[in-house]
Amino acid sequence: MDRWIAATHGAALRRAVDPVAVDLGYGAAPWTAVELLGRLRGVDPRARVVGIEIEPDRVAAAKPYERDGLVFRHGGFEIPVPGRPLLVRAANVLRQYDESEVAAVWARLCARLAPGGLLVEGTCDEIGRRHVWVALGPEGPRTVTFATRLGSLERPSDLAERLPKALIHRNVPGEPVHAFLRDFDRAWAAAAPYASYGARQRWIRAVRDLTGDWPVTDSVVRWRQGEVTVAWGALAPST
Repeated sequence: MDRWIAATHGAALRRAVDPVAVDLGYGAAPWTAVELLGRLRGVDPRARVVGIEIEPDRVAAAKPYERDGLVFRHGGFEIPVPGRPLLVRAANVLRQYDESEVAAVWARLCARLAPGGLLVEGTCDEIGRRHVWVALGPEGPRTVTFATRLGSLERPSDLAERLPKALIHRNVPGEPVHAFLRDFDRAWAAAAPYASYGARQRWIRAVRDLTGDWPVTDSVVRWRQGEVTVAWGALAPST
C-alpha cells in the first residue's frame, strides 16, 4: 500500500505546501507509521506523518518512537491534526464496522482532506502478503486496488478474503466484484503457460487479458509489482 501511495500520490505530495499524512488506527505497535514516513520521505523529504489511535495506551507506547516528521496522537475519525492532511491511510480499521456504516465514515474522512488529498482504506493479511484497498478523493471513491505477493498466490480470488468492508459481503453471484474475481481466475488459468517464466509474468498476462472487459486504470509498471487497479464504478455494490 505504501509503495502504491508513493507512486500514485507522490507528485501531489511534492506540490503541497505542507505534505502531511495520517496513519489512522496504526494498531498495537507504531511500525506502520514509521514505515509510512520512510516511504514518503523517499518521495518528499518534507513529508510528515501523524499516527492516530483511539486507544490511549497505544499512543503512550508509541511516543518513544516520535522523531522529526513523526508524531502520535489520540483520536479517531475526527482526525485531530491542524489543518487538512494530504493523505489519510486507514488499513484494517473498518473491518469491525457494519457495511452500512462505511459510506458515512468515508464521507467524514474525505471531508478532512486537503484539496487534492487522498484517502486509502482497505484490508490486508497479518504479514502484508494480500491487500485490497479503495482510493477516495473529496468527491468519493475512485478506484479499487488488488495487491499480492505473487509467490504466495494460488489464484486471484484468494484476495477475496481481504476485500475492504464495502465489498467483502458482496462477493456473491450477481455482484460486480464477484464477476471480476471470477473473470480474474479464468484469465489466471488461461495464463498458466506463462508460469514457466514466473508468477510475475503470469500475473501480467492475466491482467492484460482482463483489460478487454474491465476498466483497469493502471499499467504494466504497477502490474509488475503484483497489483491491479480498477475503476470503483465497475466494482461498486449493485444495490
